[in-house]
Amino acid sequence: MADIGIDERATRDPCADASSVVEEEEDSIDLIALIHTVRRGKPLIFMAMSGCFLVATVVAFVLPLRYTSTVSFVPPSLNSGSAAASVLAGQLAVFGAGDLLGGAKNPGDLYAGILRSRSIASELIKRFDLMSVYRVKKESQAEAVLGSSTDVVVDLKSSIVTVGVTAKSRELAQQLANAYMDALRETNGRLALSQSSQRRLFFGQQLAKEKDDLEDAEVELKRTEEQSGLIAPSGQTAVQIETVAQTQAQIALRQVQLAALRDSATEQNPEVIRLRSEIGDLQGQLSRLQNGSGRGSMAAIPTSKVPELQLEYVRKEREIKYHEALFDMLSRQYESARLDEARDAPVLQVLDPASYPDTKSGPKRLYIMLGGLIFGFIGGCICVLLREPIRVLRASLAQIDPI
Repeated sequence: MADIGIDERATRDPCADASSVVEEEEDSIDLIALIHTVRRGKPLIFMAMSGCFLVATVVAFVLPLRYTSTVSFVPPSLNSGSAAASVLAGQLAVFGAGDLLGGAKNPGDLYAGILRSRSIASELIKRFDLMSVYRVKKESQAEAVLGSSTDVVVDLKSSIVTVGVTAKSRELAQQLANAYMDALRETNGRLALSQSSQRRLFFGQQLAKEKDDLEDAEVELKRTEEQSGLIAPSGQTAVQIETVAQTQAQIALRQVQLAALRDSATEQNPEVIRLRSEIGDLQGQLSRLQNGSGRGSMAAIPTSKVPELQLEYVRKEREIKYHEALFDMLSRQYESARLDEARDAPVLQVLDPASYPDTKSGPKRLYIMLGGLIFGFIGGCICVLLREPIRVLRASLAQIDPI
């Protein structure tokens, strides 16, 4: 075994060992030469650092001052009893804002996504004429500048959302922070369409339409009075008119309730079946009242036997009473839905109002000047290290004889 070890050492190539030693020496020599080269170029490095530092200082003091105003609020929980915030998340997903929220379950992330939306940015740009403030020609450019000047932070533990807005003036920064909250409340109320909100919108539209119909009926009655010279009928005919109008109003109200219920229920729903049955009964009662086929004193005089002029007056007056009764019923339904909506609406609780920035938030002059020094040092070192190879290359090219 000893002989084998001696033979291996004897057969090892001495040239390879010498080559590795030389390479190690060359590496160490190159590193030392590099350090000496940098030392010899200290004047150039110092000049580069001084120049960059001077330029960075001028830039740091020329840049306009920036001020940041912050506002924070507590978003409503997604698990609230009204579930309005959950409905809001669903509405945003329908409107194509799911990527904006990133599928977040945190209510703070939900409202942070709304604050970063293009609709709110567009509203603020138009309200404060930010295209002129930022000196841009396109609204998309103003949106980009506003987005870079706005920082929305969500605390993962408490879900508190903090909005920081940076601007060139203290007043503009504070106004923009407050405007973000105003726009968020408006958007929240517009998108959080819970069941009570849908009922309120539906009955509001019906109420506005019924108001116009009532005014038209009153105009028609006045025109009939002027043309015929009739006075209001009295006695049994007037009672019959009132009964017919109330019956028609009851039918119309149940039809409105049925239309509102169809948005969230099927045809087999017990409430839908009940409303259909009541509408059918009321329509039969109305038919008997108009044709005089019903029982009782109020149905004894059919409208077909009233003289022609008086019949026209009766119909106009009946139309007004019908619209009055329906308008009164719709008003009560609308008020009830409005109260339900106010009770179920998600509430944004402002924790800290928009602050008035009394100190500047930028530019960070010290960081800019230090960056200039570092950039000058790196640039000077590169110039020093490249100076010698470039000189050698020029000398080599000069020694080449022209062909």
